[in-house]
Amino acid sequence: MSELEKPMTQESIVLIERLLREVSTIVKRKGREILTRFPITQPQFSALIWLYEEGDLTIGELSQKMFLACSTMTDLVDRMEKNELVARVRDERDRRVVRIHMLSKGKEIIDQVLEARQAYLTKMIGSISEAEAIRITKMLTQLHEQMNKS
Repeated sequence: MSELEKPMTQESIVLIERLLREVSTIVKRKGREILTRFPITQPQFSALIWLYEEGDLTIGELSQKMFLACSTMTDLVDRMEKNELVARVRDERDRRVVRIHMLSKGKEIIDQVLEARQAYLTKMIGSISEAEAIRITKMLTQLHEQMNKS
């Protein structure tokens, strides 16, 4: 049996868990540090990222994705609306439904934040080859998909 065919050892699992935890902590810390250069808070960034990736969402949908109470989400959306990052819009199919729509100012800020975060990551791992990047991406995608199943 080759090394590639052997089942993972407990030692490997322990190491992977620790490294994932530590990388996650560093990415969050650096992400918060980068965010201080922009006119949005961490919760606003999280909400805007959801809107950026998913499109318009209701307050209920957004609060579920962010694990926040609807009342907390309403306050957050109120502040973002006041800062012209988002707007409440009526759903065209069902006028009773109100969706949160990201405005161009919100999109511009998110684009700038993501660019700064990606520049940081480039600085950290820019020396790896494209083949290594593809392997890392493949493994992280498999891990992400497996975790989403459970």
